[in-house]
Amino acid sequence: MRCLSHKRNITVTKCGAMPATILIVEDEPAIAELVALHCKHAGYAVQLAHAVMDARDIVDETLPDLVVLDWMLPDKSGIDFARELRKDDRTRDLPILMLTARAAEDDKVRGLEVGADDYVTKPFSPKELMARIKALLRRAAPEASDAALEVAGLRLDPAAHRVMGNGVELKVGPTEFRLLRFLMSRPDRVMTRQALLDGVWGDHVFIEERTVDVHVRRLRIALEPSGHDALVETVRGGGYRLRKR
Repeated sequence: MRCLSHKRNITVTKCGAMPATILIVEDEPAIAELVALHCKHAGYAVQLAHAVMDARDIVDETLPDLVVLDWMLPDKSGIDFARELRKDDRTRDLPILMLTARAAEDDKVRGLEVGADDYVTKPFSPKELMARIKALLRRAAPEASDAALEVAGLRLDPAAHRVMGNGVELKVGPTEFRLLRFLMSRPDRVMTRQALLDGVWGDHVFIEERTVDVHVRRLRIALEPSGHDALVETVRGGGYRLRKR
C-alpha cells in the first residue's frame, strides 16, 4: 500500500489505475481497514477519514466517486454530513452508502430520507458490501445512458454527438468527444492520465500516457470559441479535471 497523502487522520491510497475512488468515513480502525482492503482488492482507489472534518477536507480537495459513511463519528454524526453533502450542488449527486451499527428500522428510514442511497448494518458481509458499492457506482455512471451533460454553459449530447458552448456549436473530434464526455461526467474530480487512458481508450489498449496530453491540448483548442477551454485544468502531479465553475 503506497500512501500518497497524509493530513491529520486522512490517508489517501492509490493502487494503480482505478476506475473509481471510494471515501471511507469510519472511526473504528479495524472496520475502516477491512472495508479499505476489500475496496482495494476490487480495484478501487481508497481514501480514509476518521472524522467528518477530515472527510470534508478530502471532498473539498478531490471529489470521490462514492462515500461509505458511518453514523456515529467523533466530531459530527454521519447523518449530518450526509445532509450537508446533499445540500451542496457540487456533491448533491454523490453516492452515499451508510455503514452503521444502528439497525433499527427508524434509523434506516432516517438515513435514507436524509439522502443515503443505501444502508448496510454492522456486522456486515464484505462480499455483500462490495456488491452494493458496485451497484451504486454502476447506477451513477453517466456513460450508462445517453443523457446530455451540461457544465458551466458547456453542453454535450451523446445521442446527437454534438457539443455546444453558450449556444455555439463546437467542432470536437471523436477522441476529444469521448475525453470531454468522460471529464464532464466527473466534474471537479482529478483524473490521472492512466485513469483517462483506461476510461477513454480502454484498459486493453497500450498507449503512452503522453497521448492524453496531446488530446487534452486538442480539446482545449476545440473549446476556445466559446471560452470553455479554461474549464479543463492541469493538476500538477495529478492529471486533469474539468471545473464545474
